[in-house]
Amino acid sequence: MKFQRLYSDAEGESHWRDVEVALEERVFAPPAQKIEVSEPEPVTQMMFLRLRSGWNEPIHPTPVRQKLICLAGSVRVTASDGEVRDIGCGDVWCMEDNHGKGHHTAVTSEEDFVSVIVQHG
Repeated sequence: MKFQRLYSDAEGESHWRDVEVALEERVFAPPAQKIEVSEPEPVTQMMFLRLRSGWNEPIHPTPVRQKLICLAGSVRVTASDGEVRDIGCGDVWCMEDNHGKGHHTAVTSEEDFVSVIVQHG
């Protein structure tokens, strides 16, 4: 399991990196059998987001550290260093480029882009 991390370096340039998520088998919901689960992460809030088909935003940094989980549609996200990633259904995008040049996002699917946003403190 992995997610795509977009972060800013000390000079404010944004870059992509793939991050592997460690899963460990343990009892999660007794009396159910053990399942593979990651370590918990503290969060401050969760919300749903929809970007209409054709939506195209100006370049900006993320306002807070957050993870986006795509439920439907797709977007193309360009880091300030020029690397492009396509985020589609089931992908997880960790946004940590909260300073510097930021990123550009455009909806690439004919359907609306729908996601869950989980914000970290």
